[in-house]
Amino acid sequence: MATAEQVNELLTKMAEERGRLVEQVRGIGEEDAHAVPVGKTGEEEWTIKEQLAHLCEMELGYDMWVEAALGEENPNVSGLAAPRSAIPIEEANGHAVAELLEVMAGEREDTLKLIHGLSLEQFDRRATHPMFGTLTVMQWLRSFYRHDRMHADQIAGREPEYKPKFTGTEPNQRASRIAQVQARQRQDG
Repeated sequence: MATAEQVNELLTKMAEERGRLVEQVRGIGEEDAHAVPVGKTGEEEWTIKEQLAHLCEMELGYDMWVEAALGEENPNVSGLAAPRSAIPIEEANGHAVAELLEVMAGEREDTLKLIHGLSLEQFDRRATHPMFGTLTVMQWLRSFYRHDRMHADQIAGREPEYKPKFTGTEPNQRASRIAQVQARQRQDG
């Protein structure tokens, strides 16, 4: 069973990593925040604004996966569609960094409310995703600060210290998002 010390460590790391990321991004100008990194692929090719929008979307996704684990023992969460973020990735470059940070802060407040509402036993509930395997609620929640750290490294132009452990190969989320937007535009057009 998870301990109160582990929960406090989780909350501390979440606050520290998010704080570092936000401080880093606040020092970047709007023009630089929507420049596409040269010579990168996948998520690393996203602009800083797109990375912030991605963090917003993943916050909603992780919360949804945790809530699924709380409602059912070890559900497969791969088919669940997270609520739409206030600023989707494909619209990120049209928004100010401050707007994206505001959305991130609001979503983090919701995550913290979720965490504070959990009993210690609930941190041991599980959910499975084919890309990540079977994880406990605590492991899903640790993804928040690891994910923030990974994107802070990418934004700084460093090789990310943390790399998610996929059970297969990492999907090119940028390419799949572009394809989704193009398909939606064809339908609407």
